[in-house]
Amino acid sequence: MSRSCIDRYLTAMFCCVTLFGASVSHAEQVVVYSARIEQLIKPMFDAFTKETGIDVKFVTDKEGALLARLKAEGKNTPADMLITTDAGNLWEAAREGLLKPIESETLEANIPAYLRDPQKQWFGLSVRARTIIYNTQKVKPADLSTYEALAEPQWKGRLCLRTSKKVYNQSLVAMMIAESGEAKAEQIVKGWVANLATDPLSDDTKAMEFVAAGKCDVTLANTYYYGRLMEKNPTLPLAIFWPNQAGSGVHVNISGAGVTRYAHNGPAAIKLLEFLSSEKAQNLFADINMEYPANPKVKTDPAVAAWGNFKQNPVNVTKAGELQAEAVKLMDRSGYR
Repeated sequence: MSRSCIDRYLTAMFCCVTLFGASVSHAEQVVVYSARIEQLIKPMFDAFTKETGIDVKFVTDKEGALLARLKAEGKNTPADMLITTDAGNLWEAAREGLLKPIESETLEANIPAYLRDPQKQWFGLSVRARTIIYNTQKVKPADLSTYEALAEPQWKGRLCLRTSKKVYNQSLVAMMIAESGEAKAEQIVKGWVANLATDPLSDDTKAMEFVAAGKCDVTLANTYYYGRLMEKNPTLPLAIFWPNQAGSGVHVNISGAGVTRYAHNGPAAIKLLEFLSSEKAQNLFADINMEYPANPKVKTDPAVAAWGNFKQNPVNVTKAGELQAEAVKLMDRSGYR
């Protein structure tokens, strides 16, 4: 064989090895865009890598920024998976064509139908309950009943709310529209506004601090904010009340994930999503942020379980996204800022 033939042969072999190596390297990595901060997701990713050998590279940012990034990158995105909070954000990602349907018997077995997209583009991974928090020195549990009842005259000047600008209350109102219709939901929100003790506050923690300080008597908050606050100061006169137990149940929302439309490593992304829905990972995923597992086979962390059992609203959380625009308009008309 001539020298030139040998050189061409070696060059071809080098290219094949390089391409094969690149392919193997790519197959061993999945890229995640996450709206959940590093401390909440890295333990699960580390456990997945240890179990499968697949490396997880992740980027964290705000929900809106990640959706904008996926849209701008289009087919060139490096992301294989999107993780974010609130069904409204996941619904928006699906509506924008940023996710693709997933066929997985494992996911359908692990995640109840009302906590996942009917079109299979995203699946809930943890559950957060948005419930009533009250001042134990000023309110008795017998005084409380439903979200709707907080619009009644007896709560005049006694209610605090987080700003309507945040998706959590938008999703709550969207679910109320789904259940009761727009006219009834608007009547309730107007009643809430009439009962406010102060202008809407910046976040759930601030609202609970106002309740604890006696500036108002009740508020609505996600349970994990309550858990964090009580961990810091367990002497605060605050407690959880589970509303609507004789009716539809407590409003719940999710954090969840889907595989991106242009995922380069879809099979690895599905494998990661299935792992996150498993009993092994669900304990990590929910417990770190004091949330509830989306997989009903997984026991709730004892600290969270101590808050008591409650019936969840079984309306599919997709409604939080489908009716979000109507909810925002309704809140604006009602003077809820």
